[in-house]
Amino acid sequence: MKRVLFFIISSVGLAFFLISCSKQTETITLPALTDYYPLQTGRVFIYRLDSLLIPISGASELETKSYHARDSIADTIRDNLGRLSYRVYRSVTDTLETQPWVNTVSYYITSTDNTVEVMDESNLRFIKLKEPLRNDYNWMGNSYIDTRSGTSPYQFMDGWNYTYQNFATPYTVLNGTLPNTVTVLQQDETSPPGDFDPNNYQQRNYSIEVYAYGIGLVYKEFIHWTWQVTPPPAKFDNDSYGIRLNLISYR
Repeated sequence: MKRVLFFIISSVGLAFFLISCSKQTETITLPALTDYYPLQTGRVFIYRLDSLLIPISGASELETKSYHARDSIADTIRDNLGRLSYRVYRSVTDTLETQPWVNTVSYYITSTDNTVEVMDESNLRFIKLKEPLRNDYNWMGNSYIDTRSGTSPYQFMDGWNYTYQNFATPYTVLNGTLPNTVTVLQQDETSPPGDFDPNNYQQRNYSIEVYAYGIGLVYKEFIHWTWQVTPPPAKFDNDSYGIRLNLISYR
């Protein structure tokens, strides 16, 4: 009887030990950043581009002008750190595409071991994505940009804490509903907080990007404006602007 009891206890202990070891060695595989920002020369993306501009009339809302934008991954180069980068050219036309496409800007995308970075037309370097790709993970996406010096025009970008949201969930753009996307909330700040009142000073900074599995950037919204009331008349600061990109098609 003692031998049987010992065998049962030993077997239970061994099973528990094996289960514990199995749990300790279990790993979770997260998707690669390039799954949501695939890079390949020859790829082309068409977006509706809404440009938000200071109204000539002096109104208290930014004026919207709309275009179609075409982003083409043209070739690869080495950046100033010797890293492989993809050069993207943007051209625009009217929303009916009746006019010729006009080249406007170019930018560079660099995929590293744990980030995807974009160098824009103003040589500003953003960390767009960073591992691990999971909800609520955050990082300082503007850390390569001078936001601290007194002469910097990008002080409003200081301390932006990029955060993943809605990982692996659907998102609807002009192209349709995409089943697997991730949202990067870059900033959502109103100072002082509250509804807009044209009689009072206020600044608004909002920036968000959405990436789809196997596609890349499918939606972008960026807004920065400052409403000044002194000296009169009340108006937007000269650096107030915004942009929206909404994916129409890709190939």
